[in-house]
Amino acid sequence: MKSSRRQFLRRSALFGGALGIHPFLLNDKLNAAEPGDNKKLIFIFQRGGNDGINTVIPRGDSEYNNTNRRSLYLPESDALDLGNGFAQLNSAMAPIMSLYNSTQLTGVEGPGNLAVIHRVGYANQSRSHFDSQEYWEKGVPRDKSIKDGMFYRQLAETRDLRTVENAFIAASISGSQLSGLRGEHPFPNFREADDFAFLGNDEQKGKFLGDLPRDGKNGKGVRGLYSSTSSLANSRYANLVKQTGQAMTNTLGTLKSAVDQGPYVPANGAVYPDSNLGEKLMEAAMLMKRTPVRVVGVNKGGFDTHGGQGGVNGKHGNLLGDIAQGFQALYLDLQDQWEDIIVVTMTEFGRTSKENGGGGTDHAEASTMFVGGGGVNGGVYNCDSTTWLDGDMFSKRGRYLARLTDFRAIFGEIFTKHFGNEPALLDSIMPGYSEAADDIPGDFRQLGIL
Repeated sequence: MKSSRRQFLRRSALFGGALGIHPFLLNDKLNAAEPGDNKKLIFIFQRGGNDGINTVIPRGDSEYNNTNRRSLYLPESDALDLGNGFAQLNSAMAPIMSLYNSTQLTGVEGPGNLAVIHRVGYANQSRSHFDSQEYWEKGVPRDKSIKDGMFYRQLAETRDLRTVENAFIAASISGSQLSGLRGEHPFPNFREADDFAFLGNDEQKGKFLGDLPRDGKNGKGVRGLYSSTSSLANSRYANLVKQTGQAMTNTLGTLKSAVDQGPYVPANGAVYPDSNLGEKLMEAAMLMKRTPVRVVGVNKGGFDTHGGQGGVNGKHGNLLGDIAQGFQALYLDLQDQWEDIIVVTMTEFGRTSKENGGGGTDHAEASTMFVGGGGVNGGVYNCDSTTWLDGDMFSKRGRYLARLTDFRAIFGEIFTKHFGNEPALLDSIMPGYSEAADDIPGDFRQLGIL
């Protein structure tokens, strides 16, 4: 038993290390809420700073022309009509129109379940990749004292994360823990669910995981070993070790059960992109169907397009196509729970409005977000003749696009209207939210995406 305990502790250290935290730092807070619903969220972080103007094209701004964007300019034939007489979508994103289309928006039958939001950022924008990504994921710009993530706090404020049932309520499908899900409680991160397990064949994995005590009989493996604190009676960390062990074994057991159901086959003819992002999103869909997970985060890199950005079929267009096909696949694959799903993109900043000498764009301020889901009010936000004056492409410092909406306002709607949080809780999820909204109320006006 001592050997098993040492083995468990070593493995649990790896478990915690995969999240970038110590495995014994469990949440000691008693959380009051019990949502009892099935609301879920998948977030896709577009690492590098997405060029919002090449994504959602402000055709109604005369500054969008082939002088300012020599190689990046897209003629109308290479763009998709979004139905408001002003904005168009890069045609590389054609698959995402499956969500956007509706007779009201485009005259084409469809669900109208996609919000296309332009001019999103935050005050005193940082143009550092690392800093701005942290600000977005933590929900608090320019406060490096904040250590845990915005999505982690959403869960910590509304669930009792100390319970075994909530051990696998969130996950990062990534090689390292995403900051948005980082906190005291260890949420797992992995590239594939099948890899997050004890070493060995299926029989060996099952044997090491073991069974809980039952019918007066002792448990087996790590499940049995850490079903009580009796084996650690002389340790002041007995309860912490027990909770860590239960969290880990519950997660391992949940993932093993999901994988044991056999190869995952997407529903409704969904085809995920043949890329690293496609693999992650298919894994996320599998988890949404086979596990109790509520929040899943993934990365998509490559958006730091300083040179050779390209047009529809160039480097940036390929990145956008990957995102669009991923959205389409999730929409088809998760139809049976689409009303409970939000899929949202994030990026640390936008890019300059004028193309640089290398055929690319540089760090700037506002960019775009996409929010899809069964409860989403589809349409274009912040890119029409009433919100975008002619010349606004250069509305900040004469170089780039100024924001109209703080990203926290978007997530404020998601947390209150999708997850059902009380508005007063937003200051706990995104510290300083109310103060920021009082300082710049226009940045925090509700867009009505939900």
